[in-house]
Amino acid sequence: MSEKKCPECGAVIVGRSDKKFCSDQCRNAYHNNLRAPVTNYMRQVNNILRKNRTILETLNPTGKMKVHKNRLIALGFNFSYF
Repeated sequence: MSEKKCPECGAVIVGRSDKKFCSDQCRNAYHNNLRAPVTNYMRQVNNILRKNRTILETLNPTGKMKVHKNRLIALGFNFSYF
C-alpha cells in the first residue's frame, strides 16, 4: 500500500486510513488557503459598503433629507455598491 501524503505540507500521514491531513494545523491552513480569494473579495465589498453607510449617516442623520449626487461623489461614495 502506498504512503499517503498531506496535501498541505507533503508529510507522510500516520493513523486512520481515511485521514487526509497530518495535523489540524495543516487542515486549517489548507482550507484557509482555499477560501482566501473569496474572503478577500468579501472584505473589500464590506469595506466599500461600510464607507458608503458612513457617508450617508454623516450627511443624513435623520434619514429624511435629500443629498445631491455631486456631494456624495466628492466624499467618495461608490454608486456601484449600495
